[in-house]
Amino acid sequence: LSGSTRRSCFSSGGGSEVWGAPASGSGSERQAGAEYVIPEDDDDDDVMVVAVYEAERRLQLGDAVWIYPTNYPIREYQLKISEAALFQNTLVCLPTGLGKTFIAAVVMYNFYRWYPAGKIVFMAPTKPLVAQQIEACYKVMGIPQEHMAELTGSTAAKQRQEVWRAKRVFFLTPQVMVNDLSRDTCPARQIKCVVIDEAHKASGNHAYCQVIRQLISQTLRFRVLALSATPGGDTKSVQAVISNLLISHIELRSEESPDIQAHSHQRSVEKVVVPLGEKLSAYQARYIQVLEKFMSRLVQNRVMAHKDLRTLSKYQLILARDQFRKNPAPHIKGSHQGVLEGDFALCISLYHGYELLMQMGLRSLFFYIQGIMDGSRGQMSRAKNELQRTPTFMDLYREMETMFLKPPDGTWILHKRMSQIQRLTEVFTPVKRFHMLPHYSHKLQFVVHRFRQGGFNTLVSTCVGEEGLDIGEVDLIVCFDAQKNPTRLVQRMGRTGRKRQGRIVIILAEGREERTYNQSQSNKRSVYKSITGNRSGFRMYPSSPRMLPDGVNPQLHKMYITCGQFDHGGGSRRSVRGRRSHAEGRPSLIHPQNMSE
Repeated sequence: LSGSTRRSCFSSGGGSEVWGAPASGSGSERQAGAEYVIPEDDDDDDVMVVAVYEAERRLQLGDAVWIYPTNYPIREYQLKISEAALFQNTLVCLPTGLGKTFIAAVVMYNFYRWYPAGKIVFMAPTKPLVAQQIEACYKVMGIPQEHMAELTGSTAAKQRQEVWRAKRVFFLTPQVMVNDLSRDTCPARQIKCVVIDEAHKASGNHAYCQVIRQLISQTLRFRVLALSATPGGDTKSVQAVISNLLISHIELRSEESPDIQAHSHQRSVEKVVVPLGEKLSAYQARYIQVLEKFMSRLVQNRVMAHKDLRTLSKYQLILARDQFRKNPAPHIKGSHQGVLEGDFALCISLYHGYELLMQMGLRSLFFYIQGIMDGSRGQMSRAKNELQRTPTFMDLYREMETMFLKPPDGTWILHKRMSQIQRLTEVFTPVKRFHMLPHYSHKLQFVVHRFRQGGFNTLVSTCVGEEGLDIGEVDLIVCFDAQKNPTRLVQRMGRTGRKRQGRIVIILAEGREERTYNQSQSNKRSVYKSITGNRSGFRMYPSSPRMLPDGVNPQLHKMYITCGQFDHGGGSRRSVRGRRSHAEGRPSLIHPQNMSE
């Protein structure tokens, strides 16, 4: 093929160009079978698309095909989910490590083929995830690197506009996408496929939701593929994701699903409940005496029901205060209402301290209370004055002050969660090398790389280590807290059991933390049962676009894809062209003999 090349293209009848791009300078709608010319200076990747089309036509494959790679072992559940996601806006819920990114790469590649004039977007919530996914997608389907771009907020808006014009497949955070849509930098009408990673975040006014709202204000013809290890903490949050992301179909697999059993490794989960111990129980009893003084005023004024203070939560207090504000009792008027507002605020603060005591230990409680007493926690003068007039509290506070500000030799550590620390030493094999996983993107990738390479064998991480990041082979995970929403725990557990059997140890304080964990597991089972049983009445998006012309029904065609080496420096067009003669840098699609039945 030399000079200019001619080929056929189809029109969807709705103005969306499929299987080809409009000729330069032509704004008219094209009929099926019309031809257009590729300018001589076009990239030879356009020639590749022409050759693929011609190969399909010669092989009498019908109107069209959708390509599935055989360069990786074929997993039937991945193939089935990929096919569903091509034709419906799909929420894919797969346990971590079972190939959500693989499915995304297959779907993106087929839209890349089908819409040579279209744009494909992959959004992830953090910069490290974005950087990771661009390489992962390339290694599956080999979309030419010079057609892909990673966009960040540090790139000038004008420069991003040029990137949007020149490239076809984009990896970015939703915040960048929102900004570019707002500035009309992003060509919304050209976007044909949107992949949303960690889709359970799409609630409220999250940037994911803003992106979809801005897109549908300009076009309805784009496919949505949403990915998550967990669809949500409860049915309400799942419905929010469905509504916000225009989902019309759900593909869910759990650890118990038969079709993934052969591809997953056993993970043992051990729940270790740590009793408070004699010393901490004594401090708990003294702190509850302080709580009783202020809670009793709310109970006496009938704005709070009498409850067991050991099981009461800060959240219950906040709900009671909101109800008090909306519907104040007739007998509470004027300044009395302000006094009770102050009591609510004080009790909420004290209950936060109680949660710290029960989950983190006495030392965490002290430093929290110290912030109230020295004024560093903001305007809490009323709380400080009330507490200073409470002898029970002041005795406890002075004792903690002596313990943590002027500690006798090492004695303060006896009042920490020693039983929890002892359990931790039982869990761990001797650790020779460890590293704190920082919450800074420029350091994070380096640390994760070192861990994968064996530079150290233990990571200590905040929640940044939970979601999405390819940490590598992890044999043991130790968790120190629990939340009612099961999403974070599922994300953590997904860090292990990828290459071989894994072990998860969850260390829980006796009492509220243990009950929170149990509630979390119950919520998870309830959500999965609702989706698989189809009894919850989820309201699916009714207008998921077909995206293909009427009469065009792509058939599955399996193909071995040859990918080159990913260029971490971004590569230049010259260097990538130089590799093509060695069948690298792009999939080998132009040779019919590479197509497998």
